[in-house]
Amino acid sequence: MTTIELVQGDITRESVDAIVNAANSSLLGGGGVDGAIHRRGGPAILEECRKLRASQYGKGLRTGQAVATTAGDLDARWVIHTVGPVFSATEDRSALLASCYRESLRVADELGARTVAFPAISTGVYRYPLEDAARIAVDTVRAARTDVEEVRFVLFDERAYETFARQLR
Repeated sequence: MTTIELVQGDITRESVDAIVNAANSSLLGGGGVDGAIHRRGGPAILEECRKLRASQYGKGLRTGQAVATTAGDLDARWVIHTVGPVFSATEDRSALLASCYRESLRVADELGARTVAFPAISTGVYRYPLEDAARIAVDTVRAARTDVEEVRFVLFDERAYETFARQLR
């Protein structure tokens, strides 16, 4: 059974087997969590992302999918990049958000990762409402069939931490 933990802080400081990156489809870095992971992880991550773009992900990574690279200078073995959906008030994209968590755990299983740190995917510039995103994240991880022993949600601020804590209760 997978243990779920909550941490308020900086995901780039976590010591885990795999850190999940809320990436954009280009895989070439960006703002928020994505930019922080690329900055702290160093050029090795971007180099592997460029190789992925030059091979099977020429058009980028699709929303809801996940792929792994080295973690570079981070205190992890891998970074699992996943592309969350941009929130839409007129289209239900919850299945795509759930897919980010499921696919990231599937990739973690393929790698043999036992500890995985997730950010609150899509809740930054992609504007997914925090309550909905936390419910989807927690429910999806709880229901996942995975060999990952510990999932750690690393929440940047107190509001996100409290929202995820309510979903865990």
